[in-house]
Order: sequence, then structure tokens, then C-alpha cells
Amino acid sequence: MKDSRIVKELRNLSPALALVYYYAAAILTGALLLATPLAANGEPLAFIDALFTATSAHCVTGLSVFDTGTRLSLFGQCVLLLLIQVGGLGIMTFSVYLFIYLRVGISARGRWIINETLMATPVSSWRELISGIIVMTLIIEAAGALILSFAFVPRLGFWPGIYSAVFHAISAFCNAGFSLFADNLISFRNNALVNVTVMALIILGGIGFLVIRELLAYYRGRRKKKGRPARLSLHTKLVLVTTIFLIVYGTALIAWLEANDALAGMPLLEGFWTAIFQSVTARTAGFNTIDLNLFRTPTLFLIIFLMFVGASPGSAGGGVKTTSLALFFAIFYNRLKGSPHTSLFRRTIPDEVITKALVLVLLAIILISIALFALMVAQSPDLAHETPREFLGYTFEAVSAFGTVGLSIGATAKLNTAGKAIIILLMFVGRVGLLTMAFAIAGRTRRHAARYAEESIMIG
Repeated sequence: MKDSRIVKELRNLSPALALVYYYAAAILTGALLLATPLAANGEPLAFIDALFTATSAHCVTGLSVFDTGTRLSLFGQCVLLLLIQVGGLGIMTFSVYLFIYLRVGISARGRWIINETLMATPVSSWRELISGIIVMTLIIEAAGALILSFAFVPRLGFWPGIYSAVFHAISAFCNAGFSLFADNLISFRNNALVNVTVMALIILGGIGFLVIRELLAYYRGRRKKKGRPARLSLHTKLVLVTTIFLIVYGTALIAWLEANDALAGMPLLEGFWTAIFQSVTARTAGFNTIDLNLFRTPTLFLIIFLMFVGASPGSAGGGVKTTSLALFFAIFYNRLKGSPHTSLFRRTIPDEVITKALVLVLLAIILISIALFALMVAQSPDLAHETPREFLGYTFEAVSAFGTVGLSIGATAKLNTAGKAIIILLMFVGRVGLLTMAFAIAGRTRRHAARYAEESIMIG
């Protein structure tokens, strides 16, 4: 039996376009399910709200126009959880495929390096790789749910506690940020078990499958001590160093900026948990243990920066990625030293990779700027009566949507239909667009493009 024309066209789709169709179809299906009477307590959700929630869930963002725990029924919450899980697994699978398919570099030597370092444990097929991602995800989420149940069950009861533990473990590892509690995790602010577990899930989901896989292979190699243990690849080193730096940097600045404001009056340990939790969650997850409206403007600007950077390649998180930030610092450092090349950890980064990182960051800035302008026009017809804090609020919301973070300082609940549509597009493009653009840029690189005579221009 011959395949239909539609089936043939679907099989011939590029991976980037297939990702767009996959996400669009899943979001539309989820929106239709959430718009049914079964999904809501009380009146059914308006379709724009259902579409907003489905997009936020499948793009693992976490922004919501209503209280998830009370507005959605058990069926609606299960649909939401399924969208989060499938969205997180889908983006990790595709980004890992993209990362390995492009071999990070261009040359045959680049392919050899990636096979010898990043893929330290051989993979016989893509099926094995994908099954590895699924198994790893389920194991980590199950462990997180088990630990969280010790905190949730005594407070909520056995089955509600188990359900909440599973929901928050999946939401945390997939970097979604959805919570069943009206105050998110504020009531667990001084609970060390919840803080450490949720942060660990967020970090593991944010560094990516390949990094976790390589760390496990490295640990096994060190334990066996047979021959030369596998070394960590440059990618893994950059991800780990940048992630640790951003967590420490964010924690220190939040604690310093809010010591006499939002954190004032808190016990020392509770203040520490609050500062470090917001530093971790700001880059990708969207959970919060304090009302962000209590933060000063400089602290909110810091969080906007952390949200813009986001997680790491091959993970469930969004943003321009930690490796892009590391490359920016490396470029500046090497140029200040007078080096024409960009080197890190005694490895030289290919110029093609540098160019792609710069292009993607610039595209992200342009996208956010356009979306912010459209959002301000849609939400504020009378721009003359705007306050600086209101502008900051919309900027915060736009970056949170693009970085698929999910943190909010209240603007999401006030969005009109046009504003919701803008945020929906920003979440979708922020989740899918940059990966698609990366694939398009890398896939269309011409090896033998025409090179003309050089002529300099003035800059600066």
C-alpha cells in the first residue's frame, strides 16, 4: 500500500520544521483538551486561556493566567502534566540530536573529538540514545518525587501528598515551574528538604542529558581506574563552570541587594535558602519561594539577566544558554590579550561556532525588543501614564516568556487577549525558534562561499 502524499511530505520534513509541527500540534491538542468542561472547576476555560496554558506547559515555561491548583480539575492537571513531560522530553531529544548531528564543529576532526569525549559511552543507535533520555528522566523524577513526598504527605495526606510530589518533581526537572499551591513554594521557604530537592531537579534538568551522561561515564571511569579515565569534554566543563558561577553570583547579589529589604527579618538560614533558590530558579524553572514584587528594581533586573541566559544546550530549559555567555567572556578575554582566536581550557573554539553564538544572542535581543514593543502597545494604549515599574514588569514578563522561565511579577494575570497572544508567540518562538534557527544557520553554512576583497569600516 502506497503512502499518501501527506505522509510522504511529513517524512521529508527537515528536523527543524518537524519540531515546529510537533510542538504546534501538541499545543493545539492540549488547548482543546483544556478547553473542555472536564478540565476546569466551574466554568470551562476560555480558549485563549486554554491555549496560553497549553503553550506555557508544553514549552515548559510556567506562566499562568490563573491558579493551576484551584482552577483546573484533576483531569485538567493531568493534561497539564502530560504536556510538561512530553514537552521536556521532546526538546531534550531534539536538542541532543541537533548537538550530535552538527558535531559542534565542522571538520572531520570535530566529529572525532565529539565521539571520543562527549560520547564517551558508545551509542549504537538513535533508539538507544532516546531511550536513555527517557529512562534517565523517569529515574530522576521518581527519585525527586520520593524525596518530596516526605515533605508533602505529612501536610496534605497520603494520596494528595504523593500526587503533589510527582507533579512538582516532573515540573521541576522539566524546568516548567508550574505548582499546585496558590503561593507556589513560598510556604516551604524554610524547608531544607524541599529547597534542596527542587533545586537539584532544576539543575539536573538545566545542564542537559549529555552532560549528565558524560559525568556518569567519567565517574565510572574513575571508580574502575582501568586505563586512562574518560576526560570531561570542553562542553561539559563550560556548562558546569558557568552554571556554578551563575548560581553563586546570583545568590550573592540577591542576598546583598535584599538584605535590608525583602530578606530583612528572616532568620539567616531562611534568607540563604530564599536567595539561592531564586538564583537557581531564575535561570530556567519559574518556581519561587518569595513574592517577587517585594524585590527592589536592581534585583529584578538581575533576575531578568539570569532568565535571558537560561539553561544549557541539550536541556529542558530555555534562554540563550550558558555556553553562549561563556563564549562571550572568552571572546573578550582573548581579544584583550591580543589573541585572534578564542580559546578555553586549552582548546580553540571554531570561528563558525563563535559566529553562530553571536548571531543567536543578537536574534534573541531583537526578538525580545520587538515583542516588548508590541506588548506595551497592546497593554498600554495611553503610554503617557506609564510608570517605570510597569515598563519593568512587561520587560520581566517578556524575558520570562522567551527564556521559558515562568517567573512573573503580576503582569501575566493582567494581560488582555492581544497581550496573551504576544506572550504565547514569545513562549513558542523562545522554546522552538532558537533551536530551529540554530539548525538552519548550521545546516546552510556554505564551505566554499565567494570571498571578495576586504575593506575596513569605522566602528565604535
